[in-house]
Amino acid sequence: MNLAKLNYVLIPGTLAERERWRTRRVGRVAERFYRLWQVLTRRGRAFFLIVLLVGGFGAEVATTQVYLLFSALLGVLVTAWLARGAFALRDVSLRVRWPKRIAVGDDVRFRLGLENRSDDTWTSLRVRGPFLPWDGRWIGSAPMVDTLAPQGTQEVECQARFVARGQHHLDPFLVQALVPLGLTLGRPAVSDPCSFLVVPRIAPVRRIDLPVTRRHQPGGVALASKTGESMDLLGVRDYRPGDPLRDLHARSWARLGRPVVREYQEEYFTRIGVVIDIDIRRGNERQLEAALSLAAGVVERLSRGEALIDLLVVGDQVHTLTLGRSLGFLDQALDLLACVEGTGRRFEASSTASRLAPHLGRLSCVVFLAMDWNEERHAFVQRVKDAGVVCRTIVVSPPVGKGESPIPTAVAHQTDVVTRVATEAIEKGEALCL
Repeated sequence: MNLAKLNYVLIPGTLAERERWRTRRVGRVAERFYRLWQVLTRRGRAFFLIVLLVGGFGAEVATTQVYLLFSALLGVLVTAWLARGAFALRDVSLRVRWPKRIAVGDDVRFRLGLENRSDDTWTSLRVRGPFLPWDGRWIGSAPMVDTLAPQGTQEVECQARFVARGQHHLDPFLVQALVPLGLTLGRPAVSDPCSFLVVPRIAPVRRIDLPVTRRHQPGGVALASKTGESMDLLGVRDYRPGDPLRDLHARSWARLGRPVVREYQEEYFTRIGVVIDIDIRRGNERQLEAALSLAAGVVERLSRGEALIDLLVVGDQVHTLTLGRSLGFLDQALDLLACVEGTGRRFEASSTASRLAPHLGRLSCVVFLAMDWNEERHAFVQRVKDAGVVCRTIVVSPPVGKGESPIPTAVAHQTDVVTRVATEAIEKGEALCL
């Protein structure tokens, strides 16, 4: 059980869900109290707790005069709160720049640009980031701006880290001026909300050996990585009227004594489908994350070669891709992997094979990333082979528990049937040769 996620179970995860919650009566009341708390600085919050403590001791007004101290302290706090209006950041805008896509565990930098369009000089500005979801945390302290000159600009930076895949929506950033006494902050300048995608970390796959099988691909696909009319040379034949003169083969003409031309056929391609098993009935989230990271590494490695990654099958979803040979972008596959959720349903060879069947006619090879190895998964591999397509099977082994022996090699462990890769090897970012 993820306790960090459980702590946030009552907090809506997306921006749209939070906006709907804020429109409800409970949300409106809770947000008012939250805003009252937010305008206090760290010193102000400590001061507020002291006021409450003194108020508790001064509850008995007949036998003590502590209530007078409570009234004085409360007066100071209320005065500091009422003074906020005089320190509202008028004509100050706040813009945020951030990457639209980051990897799990990487630091994301939010660059905040402040612009003062007024003739006033603002001092002691504090930048406040939004409340982060369960998987995020801020790195370092909140930035401060000592002076923002008239008609001037300033840029500061906030860093955060997120450890869960998927779409992330953050509320706006705030910049506020510090009110004298340092107990409260003035009315803020507000940025736009932030939205970005956390994608799986790409496992460093150094090599993946696939069987050399290719299928004829009719059409003009050869232009993907070659220019002109480049095709595979099939052989030579006798010249026929109308053949291009540039195809004449001089050596064969001289040897045979009659005109001979080169004969070409359109290029053969290696088209690959990647199938990912997301059966996590045992509740092993680490194994799923490792499998998706390995899938990203496999796709990244294959996309740099001469093959075309044509298909990505994840659970019940079949995604058509065109990656490799100067076509498509790796980000397309990463975006799909970022939103994958594990399923509690048992892996079924028949249903997975039926979803893959319409596409097998154009595939040369299938890379199958499995969470386990049993008869059902063996049956799926056999169905793929029966269709005339080679299947390369890689099993991501579950994390090793206490007292268990790890897989001997952290790179890959070859058996007669499958290649096994340890979850720990993927998590540590070790180079993988598959």
